[in-house]
Amino acid sequence: MQNLVIAATESTPEVSFDFAAGQFALRGESWPENAAAFYRPLLDALENWQPQPGGDVEVNIALRYFNSSSTKMLFSLFDLFNQLAQSGQTVALNWFFDAEDDVSEEFGQELALDFTDLQVNLQAEMAS
Repeated sequence: MQNLVIAATESTPEVSFDFAAGQFALRGESWPENAAAFYRPLLDALENWQPQPGGDVEVNIALRYFNSSSTKMLFSLFDLFNQLAQSGQTVALNWFFDAEDDVSEEFGQELALDFTDLQVNLQAEMAS
């Protein structure tokens, strides 16, 4: 499957989906005018991916800001990763947040509660 790489813009995150390596990353900010249009190709690609049995999957999310419509799409994305975990894949979700941003930290904690089959790791970063 072809990798999915999208450069960041002012309102959309950098996307790096390396299917062969099982490495998935979103970095930057997410407040696109149409979150569904931005995230739909990511969801479609993930839905069509056939991972190697027993392979590890790593998801790295480092979003400085995301709006409510992005939150809904992120939950759809995390749900797909959770389904992979339920089917036997080991899926680690690394949630990077600004150490001074309580809201982002709490969102990461909520992910661990909502997606119990994922190995959610909260990782504070230095404020810039």
